[in-house]
Amino acid sequence: MTRGLFGASGLLQLLRSAPVAVADVQRAAEEVLPALATGRLRLLVVDDRVDGPVVVLEEDERRVRMPLRDLAEDMTDARVGSAPEEVAAALTAWVLDRPVPDAVAAEAGIAVLDWTDRTESAVGWRVVVRRGSRAVPWTPSAGLDRRVVGRVRAAAGDRAAAVDGHLRVEGPVALWSHPEVPLLASAVLATPERLLERIAAAGLDLHDPHVVVTPHSPLACAGAGAATRLAGETGEACQRLPWRQLARLRWI
Repeated sequence: MTRGLFGASGLLQLLRSAPVAVADVQRAAEEVLPALATGRLRLLVVDDRVDGPVVVLEEDERRVRMPLRDLAEDMTDARVGSAPEEVAAALTAWVLDRPVPDAVAAEAGIAVLDWTDRTESAVGWRVVVRRGSRAVPWTPSAGLDRRVVGRVRAAAGDRAAAVDGHLRVEGPVALWSHPEVPLLASAVLATPERLLERIAAAGLDLHDPHVVVTPHSPLACAGAGAATRLAGETGEACQRLPWRQLARLRWI
């Protein structure tokens, strides 16, 4: 195989977007950051003698410091285009993915099921905060009192009960999804009897109900046999759980 098709000077290079430059990110920051700042969230760009221009994000106890050159490199690696609107959208997404402060989690956190680690071999309960079409996970700050953590998680579980979704029945399987933020579909399992009632009202009587959980995708609810087949046939990582096991899942 020659370097012409796959090397830096071949077809691949022609298909790559132009690199995002620091100047591109700085112009986007001047446009985007003032509109995203709030009374709680401070966003500014400062000059550092070593790192050059740096964007600083401060929200309650959370502080993020990122050199613009690192953002430019990350955007280039992610194949973000260098057009102003593309860089602005990528920078906005980076701000929306910022760490969640403890107080924000206490005020707006929602309990969902997510992978416990990168192996995607188990799921557990996690507190997330919705930001637009995103559900951003909360990690308690270092030293936060365990009783406070418990209260945040309990409130997130209560809040999850109010998250609505869309039910679709296909044969022996009921699919439950969230129309805007896929990860929020599993919030319904904080009060699983609510989902069983909706499924029964739709005409599907589940014996020995199981749920197939694929975080960021709709929930699939079915009897044990159908759920086993679904879990075996899906092409992505998932967890099949009997209904009784939901209450025993740990917090992440």
